[in-house]
Amino acid sequence: MVHNLPDIAFFHTLTDAAAEQTLPRYRSTQNLHIGNKPKEGFRFDPVTDADREAERAIRALISAHYPEHAILGEEFGAVGDGETQWILDPVDGTRPFLCGIPVWGTLMGLLHHGRAVMGMMSQPFTQERFWADGVQSWYRGPYGEHALQTRKNLSLSQAILHTTSPEPVPRHPGIHFQPLTQQTLMTRYGGECYAMAMLAAGHIDISVEYGLQPYDIAALIPIIEQAGGIVTTLDGGRPEGGGNIVASGDPQLHQQVLALLNG
Repeated sequence: MVHNLPDIAFFHTLTDAAAEQTLPRYRSTQNLHIGNKPKEGFRFDPVTDADREAERAIRALISAHYPEHAILGEEFGAVGDGETQWILDPVDGTRPFLCGIPVWGTLMGLLHHGRAVMGMMSQPFTQERFWADGVQSWYRGPYGEHALQTRKNLSLSQAILHTTSPEPVPRHPGIHFQPLTQQTLMTRYGGECYAMAMLAAGHIDISVEYGLQPYDIAALIPIIEQAGGIVTTLDGGRPEGGGNIVASGDPQLHQQVLALLNG
């Protein structure tokens, strides 16, 4: 564990502040204002005042308690520099947020010298939190608190595969996703960041995501790694910078997955 970093209690404080902004706007047609910030491959990429206000609340607390820390957030960009940086996605999964489906979450990752060492994913509607404290990954929810552990020692034919949307698959013919689906037990879609948390919890075995930004993955890297899993780019590199990302619960299985995806 890296010393001189915030304790996990501060992460909980941040998620409490974010939830005060997101929950009143969730499943509420009166409280929510929706905008569009088109990006490559997407005609509609929604942003809401839940995203913006939650990030403002998180940033204000970090700046008050750790003014020396840098911050990168989806809505308001990067400020500061230094060896410690917060990576924020106030509402990861704005599409399911708009649909009323509770697979969105607030993501907060902490990088030290460029490496993701702590992180939290909060789903306030289901009252669940998944976090990595620098040593171990944990879950807290309606049924108590316990350590997270990925699933190990299974063959590819037993593995459950997830990707958030099938839409990017035909746009990336060099990534051999279909051969992977043909060798796994089943493929599911639509889980967003919640699916990555389920991988850390041992319910999903492989997650493939296309074109992620650092704020989409930074918080989830330590949650998966400290639960015993592995997260890399498609070429096997470190994932903090985003891109095409592969996560597996079993590091041995991960090598088979990368080989298949790379053809």
